[in-house]
Amino acid sequence: MTSLVKILEESVEAHPDRLAVIDDGRTLTYRELDARAREVAQVLRSTGVVEGDRVAFSCPNVAEFPIVYFGILMVGAAVVPLNVLLRDHEITYHLDDSSTKVYIAHVGTPALPIGEVAAAGFAASASCEHFFTVGGQEDSSTSRSSLENAMKQVDGLTHSVPVDDDAVAVVLYTSGTTGRPKGAELRHSNMRANVASVCEVFDCNTARPDVYLAALPLYHCYGQTVVQNGALSFGGTIVMLPRFDAEEALRLMEQHAVTFFSGVPTMYWSLLEAAGQDRDVTRVARSLRVANCGGAALPVEMHRRFLDRFGVTILEGYGLSETSPVASFNRLGDEPRVGSIGIPIPGVDMKLVNDDWSEVPDDPEVIGEIAIRGPNVMKGYLGRPEATDEAIRDGWFRSGDLARKDEDGFYYIVDRSKDLIIRGGYNVYPREIEEVLMEHPAVSLVAVIGYPHEALGEEVAAVVVKVDGFAISEDELIAWAKQRLAAYKYPRIVRFVDDMPLTSTGKILKRELKQTSFVTS
Repeated sequence: MTSLVKILEESVEAHPDRLAVIDDGRTLTYRELDARAREVAQVLRSTGVVEGDRVAFSCPNVAEFPIVYFGILMVGAAVVPLNVLLRDHEITYHLDDSSTKVYIAHVGTPALPIGEVAAAGFAASASCEHFFTVGGQEDSSTSRSSLENAMKQVDGLTHSVPVDDDAVAVVLYTSGTTGRPKGAELRHSNMRANVASVCEVFDCNTARPDVYLAALPLYHCYGQTVVQNGALSFGGTIVMLPRFDAEEALRLMEQHAVTFFSGVPTMYWSLLEAAGQDRDVTRVARSLRVANCGGAALPVEMHRRFLDRFGVTILEGYGLSETSPVASFNRLGDEPRVGSIGIPIPGVDMKLVNDDWSEVPDDPEVIGEIAIRGPNVMKGYLGRPEATDEAIRDGWFRSGDLARKDEDGFYYIVDRSKDLIIRGGYNVYPREIEEVLMEHPAVSLVAVIGYPHEALGEEVAAVVVKVDGFAISEDELIAWAKQRLAAYKYPRIVRFVDDMPLTSTGKILKRELKQTSFVTS
């Protein structure tokens, strides 16, 4: 059995009183984390959740995340982690598409009322049967139930439900490149194999447990595998950071002697900005052992500045939700190849292929699409066999990303084969935004593109042809979109044009739009 629950159970047995989680003023030992997770599992069992069911979960980086995450796994169900920035109609789609039986949401904050939005999404769902909030008290004025109250009424689940190697542990939603989000089914074996390989790359050791800052959202696979599951596999401690703020991150890194930091390029940019030239970062630099980066290309200058300021080389890697997520990384202790996503992690194979799946010639100048094979590759897209067959052939998964490979086997991303936008490490899918904007009566035609941005990597820009005679300003359309899309999705740039550049078949030439200067005018 390769249940992902084993990484927690093995650490509980080895060091039950070691600190597993630090969350502001709260702490959890491994024993306490395990006990709370077992109470969650028992509550879920009382609602009728059985092996193979799916339980959705919306939660920021707080102690409740690993408690509920492992509680879901202990009862044999699959976790469906949802982005806390989703709107209610987006939540409803995810619940119904995954046939989720139970939905658990953190109450959130006045600035980000996750629980209120989640309740509205649940109320509109046709399939989800039960809804719990966590992180707050019972609210008798609504249909919500407090998970904490329910946990007080049960004894913890004594034995985790055994699962086989092919059982799904996590369903991560990703559009890949087009269309509505699809659920990537990640097996227990996928997730556990990936965390083992990642820990080998970063030389994790139970005798020298790391202190991880959870700056990446744990509802993303990068945060789950590299931070949460990586820490818990080797008896490490997770310091929670609910919302990334560079000043707070530096404070926590100094206070808790953080040794392991994972982030996207914008986080490293923010840390450098917060540190400035005068701030004393000696204690942070002295403790930091590993700094790794993914989600988007890291500028060469940022590598240099971080090394100069903190004395640690940032290790770049690559992966996708469909690969649990890590596929390649630069190696700790080796001379870094700046601009490279490294070499495949242990147990994983990568190659470059043409459109017909044939492998490209072994030449550093030849570009191909990255294909990945290994124990990290997903089972498939939930309920979408055709999409699965299109993405996976003979165990190889097509990434949609174009790259080249040097003489030493190091890979370099060249471009994205489709139109995916990566804004501050978040994937933004143009078609989804375009469909929403097309609902506005003023919009006749729209193309959404990514536009270069110093801090975020890319910004979301919408190029719009208006309906004749309709009066609306760019700011008004942005405000309208903001009400209907998650915060990381809505366009910050809107430009009106008279017509679009088109191919002979009527397709919008987005590449030509990106090359024009009017977007920043």
